[in-house]
Amino acid sequence: MTDQERMVLQCRGVVRRFSEGDSVLEVLSGVDLEVRAAERVAIIGVSGSGKTTLLQIMGGLDDPDEGEVFVDGRAMHGSNELSKGELRNRYIGFVYQFHHLLPEFSAEENVAMPLLIRRESKPAALDKARDLLARVGLGERLTHKPGELSGGERQRAAVARALITRPQLVLADEPTGNLDAGNGEHVLNLMLELNQELQTSLVIVTHDHSIAARMDRMLVLENGRLRPYER
Repeated sequence: MTDQERMVLQCRGVVRRFSEGDSVLEVLSGVDLEVRAAERVAIIGVSGSGKTTLLQIMGGLDDPDEGEVFVDGRAMHGSNELSKGELRNRYIGFVYQFHHLLPEFSAEENVAMPLLIRRESKPAALDKARDLLARVGLGERLTHKPGELSGGERQRAAVARALITRPQLVLADEPTGNLDAGNGEHVLNLMLELNQELQTSLVIVTHDHSIAARMDRMLVLENGRLRPYER
């Protein structure tokens, strides 16, 4: 098997239900998905279809009621929170619509945080953070805190933070949804460029068909299941 044939993400029969009073709403009804190394996959669907829920389950931030998720062949669920956290930190990067940078830390400290969680030395972690921030055009903004950065700059810092560990998988939830058209295009181009360079798999949830069309595959989440998008 070549590296690009390697399966980075597998979802098998993922089901997720939520209770609403006396009724039960099944948002995911047996989702199956396979994502190969370096592949780019878009998931689209109407609001409330369960896209974010599915992404959270892929990343171990929520548990399925049924089914399994494997990241690089390792089971995400069924283990304790510590093991899930270690799997996330080692293999997965997250990019959200809102940057979720820590306001009391500088850009370089925010980007270095995943490496510090791995117990990498602070000087080494900051060196890597500075290098990556320079790559995303923030080399002059290293010591600025999130409140001192523009919206586009904050999102570029968030992309750098997601990629600082060179994860095998990046999960992105409407990563340009809070940006104007120009900044959104810049952030998307940056993500795709780094995806190619680092050979990181990318799963992006978006309502924007023009963004989805730039991925290798487009899937629609409808009635709790994924199906190929018919262009």
